[in-house]
Amino acid sequence: MRIDPHTHTTRSDGRSTPTQLMSEAAAAGLDMIGLTDHDTITGWDEGAQCVPASGVALIRGMEISAMYHGITLHMLGYLFDPQAPAIQKHIAEVRESRVGRAYEMVERLGRDFPITWEDVTRHIEPGATVGRPHIADALVEAGVVENRAEAFTQLLNPRSPYYVWHKAAEATDAIEWINDAGGRAVFAHPAAPHRNRVVPRVAFEEFAEAGLFGIEIDHRDNVKDSRPELAALARRLHLARFGSSDYHGLGKPNRLGEHTTSEAVIEALIQSCHLEVLYP
Repeated sequence: MRIDPHTHTTRSDGRSTPTQLMSEAAAAGLDMIGLTDHDTITGWDEGAQCVPASGVALIRGMEISAMYHGITLHMLGYLFDPQAPAIQKHIAEVRESRVGRAYEMVERLGRDFPITWEDVTRHIEPGATVGRPHIADALVEAGVVENRAEAFTQLLNPRSPYYVWHKAAEATDAIEWINDAGGRAVFAHPAAPHRNRVVPRVAFEEFAEAGLFGIEIDHRDNVKDSRPELAALARRLHLARFGSSDYHGLGKPNRLGEHTTSEAVIEALIQSCHLEVLYP
């Protein structure tokens, strides 16, 4: 069974709708995917409706914006109760924070480049969580950069004067929220220095103590030399090894199924979770 548990749709910063994602997963020969948009679950229902026709099973999840001692990171939450108060509060707070943050970034960029908030909103699907990729798309449309990757490298990275931080949960709190809501937490792409500073190894011990289930080791953004060390760390801390594409559709090189997670790990993941995997 081929399982890719980390993908995105137009409900956050992907280029494929949930319907398109399920069809693309089938075309890629996947048996199961995880729909894990950033800080939103609005794509779940549409994805679920496509399970029978696509023949692809669906793991409902979310990629949570988090922080560890000032270092931003992402925590994947799977199969949790979407009505859990802490989860609902986080989604509402981050949504509000992301809008304000994006608006301020566009204001800063607008002083030097031909870009307005209206230009950005044209790239945001109704109900989607606004983010830097939408600003990147507006910059591409305006001819400032050639593609999303160039926008992130030159203008939208944390070291840029145009960058603005947004609200993020403490990582251990996020893990506890996910567990309390009947889900499981997985640390996404933990060794990706081009995204931001990498957390120290002691963080993994703190996360494991808080109830972390697994680590996303097989991911294109992790430094390859780090994978053996991450694997050893996972074994020592009794954490599951995950692999995924982190697929966003067109605009990023990530391809569905380029890394996958074993069926045994997924079977362990879904035990005792609040939600079930949706099968065709």
